[in-house]
Amino acid sequence: MTNFNNKPFVEVKQAFDVARGWASICQSLNLAIQNLENKKPIVVIETYQGVIHEELVEGLQNGLQYDQWVEASMLMKPEEEIRQMVYPDVTDDRIFGYLTRLNIDDYFDEHKVKNTQNLLAISEGVTIIYGTGASLIAADYDLLVYADMARWEIQLRMRKHEVDNVGVKNRNTEDWMLLYKQGFFVDWRACDRLKKKLFDKWDFVLDTNKAGEPKMVSGAAMRTGFEQAINRPFSVVPFFDPGPWGGQWMKEKCNLDPSAVNYAWCFNCVPEENSLFLKFGEDMIESPSINLVFRYPEKLLGKPVHGRFGDEFPIRYDLLDTFGGGNLSLQVHPLTEYIQEKFGMHYTQDESYYMLDAKEGAFVYLGLKDDVNPDQMIDELEASKVSGKFDAEKHVGKWPIKKHDHVLIPAGTVHCSGEDSLVLEISATPYIFTFKLWDWGRLGMDGKPRPINIEHGKANIQWNRKEDYCKKELINAIEVIAEGDGWVEERTGLHEREFIETRRHWFTKEVLHERFNSVDVNCLIEGDEAIIESPNHEFEPFVVHYAETWIMPAHLGNYTIRPYGRGEGQKCGTLKAFVRS
Repeated sequence: MTNFNNKPFVEVKQAFDVARGWASICQSLNLAIQNLENKKPIVVIETYQGVIHEELVEGLQNGLQYDQWVEASMLMKPEEEIRQMVYPDVTDDRIFGYLTRLNIDDYFDEHKVKNTQNLLAISEGVTIIYGTGASLIAADYDLLVYADMARWEIQLRMRKHEVDNVGVKNRNTEDWMLLYKQGFFVDWRACDRLKKKLFDKWDFVLDTNKAGEPKMVSGAAMRTGFEQAINRPFSVVPFFDPGPWGGQWMKEKCNLDPSAVNYAWCFNCVPEENSLFLKFGEDMIESPSINLVFRYPEKLLGKPVHGRFGDEFPIRYDLLDTFGGGNLSLQVHPLTEYIQEKFGMHYTQDESYYMLDAKEGAFVYLGLKDDVNPDQMIDELEASKVSGKFDAEKHVGKWPIKKHDHVLIPAGTVHCSGEDSLVLEISATPYIFTFKLWDWGRLGMDGKPRPINIEHGKANIQWNRKEDYCKKELINAIEVIAEGDGWVEERTGLHEREFIETRRHWFTKEVLHERFNSVDVNCLIEGDEAIIESPNHEFEPFVVHYAETWIMPAHLGNYTIRPYGRGEGQKCGTLKAFVRS
């Protein structure tokens, strides 16, 4: 067993009550309703897409004392009208859509809402409005309960066909990826726009990420938790997923189920998808970590980064495990103008592979052969969809790699990590925009062919990125920046076309990290354990372990890192990413 922490949390120092189970939750809500000055109160229970409505409605209706129950979904437009409304953003593509400009109020029928508002004006007793968009129905409400959802849990529920997209009954769609696509491009964007307006109005927050184990805290408790998280280093909750090329390295190193078939991915810093655990006493409350970005974008990201990216977290870290597995798909990412035009994203998925570990003989595919013939390569890729065969090494550069090599992959570069390596992938955040060109003739974990996107791919391949270019520009472009007693700082990338810079520190003693008006994302790439400290005592010391990733909010000052605990006496290493000024 290693000391990798796969359930990191932020401990909230103040004491707050946590209601557990529907009986306790309803008791707390009934008491709050009784204490309202308005004796004909309107209580809103706003839900994020992905909650299991059957569980929430049963649990709440069985325990709450109310006179009228209004389902927000009943006031929405007819399903067919909603399907037509979202179609331009959903499209017919299995994977890709267009980032919507829709808001949740666009889903509602104005006449139904107006009629309901007229009835509410003359109703007696306690009225509960429940569902996605419930807070939009009443102009004035007396209590707001927000039922939030972590996106990774939403994905798991989509795979099991347990939840619908907003405004439609489509959970039984054969291909769950269509549910995810509509969530990514439409539902979550619209829900987030509404959520950001409600943060300061939350009276209570419901955590139903574990089905059958609901918890509730006050909105004040959640806001306090966010405030404490932004004032210290923190880690989001990593999640692990199998894949057709997945390996065995993370099972041991990350303390995972040894009986699992494999683990392909560890998403350990994707705030749009990861969760943040806030610990209240003995209870963990799970919140989407993107909430912290929404709540404190300038403090977290830094003024220049916030000015450029808004309330989006632009840096992504994840692990790719092919130890005992196979090659990733041969792929390319879109150019900036392409992703803007086709998908509505502001910036593209530039990335890099840092080799956290590698067996002898490991390799990456990167760039193109000097004698590549573009027409012939595309023809053979098209033919592979029928033949199931493609000779990648005929067209694509293949490079030996070893532990601690760093391979840069600006958008438009054909690439693929090979078997028997553990990649720390550092990239910009638009993470689903991968155009697979060839997938070695295999099926996905669901037994279906994985989607191939040669049309998108060929529109973005940069044919001039051949072997000589890759050797000079993209492989181990490392330079020493500074050194001192017991430490060395190196620049390892990224490429000049990419907005992320990475710095590697080797150290046997304490090393100072200066800030560059940007959020820092960091990973312990060598050594068992290290400790992060503030010279100005801005935060409590923060301990990290091998392969763990953590985030340093931009508003905090310089910090130090030194070997600690099991890492004492070792040569340790970190790899830090930040946004270039």
